[in-house]
Amino acid sequence: MMLVVGLTGSIGMGKSTAAARFRARGISVFDADAEVHRLYAGPLAEEIERAFPGSLTDGTVDRAKLTEHLIVAPHRFRELEAIVHPRVHEAERKFLQAEHSDGAALAVLEVPLFLEASRDEHVDAIVVVTASDDVQRQRVLARAGMTDAKFEAIVGRQLPEAEKQARADFVVDTSGSVENCNSQIDIIITKLPALSATAYEQFWRD
Repeated sequence: MMLVVGLTGSIGMGKSTAAARFRARGISVFDADAEVHRLYAGPLAEEIERAFPGSLTDGTVDRAKLTEHLIVAPHRFRELEAIVHPRVHEAERKFLQAEHSDGAALAVLEVPLFLEASRDEHVDAIVVVTASDDVQRQRVLARAGMTDAKFEAIVGRQLPEAEKQARADFVVDTSGSVENCNSQIDIIITKLPALSATAYEQFWRD
C-alpha cells in the first residue's frame, strides 16, 4: 500500500525547503504551485482572461495582474479556484496513480491551501511547515513584486497558524537553518511507515 502525505503551510513558511528534503530522500513530491504555473502558461490562460480581462502578458497569465483583480474583489477567488482547482486535482490524481504503478511506498502532495480546502481525509498524514511571524514576513516581502497589501491579502485567506498546527500530524519549524529543517523531515520519514495507508484506495485509485 502507498502512503499519501499532504505537505502544506502558509506563504513563506518553507514548503519548498521541506519538499526538497523529501525529494533528496528519494520520495516523489507533487508541486501544486508548479502545476498552476504550467496551467497559467497556456492551458487555462484564455479561460482566465475571459473571467479576468487584462490578466495576460504574452499569452500567459501574469500573476501580478491577476492579483490586482483579486485584491479589489477578493470574493472572486472562488471563481478563479473553480477554474483552476479541478485541473490541479486531475494532475494530482495522475501523479499518485503513476507513483502507485511504480511501486512507491510513499508519495507527497505539496499543496499550499490544502487545509483551507478541507482536504484532510484525502491523505494519510499531514505535515505542516511553520515559522515565526517575523521570519514569514521577511521571506515574503523579499519576493519580487510583493507588497504589504498583497501579503496581508494572501495571509487573510489562509487559516490561522494555530488551527493548521492543530490539524497536522507533524509540524516542521523552518525558522532555523536548512539543516535543522532537514533533520525534522528525516525524523518524520522514519515515523511514516507506521501509519495506516488508506487514502489512495479511497480517493485516488479511480
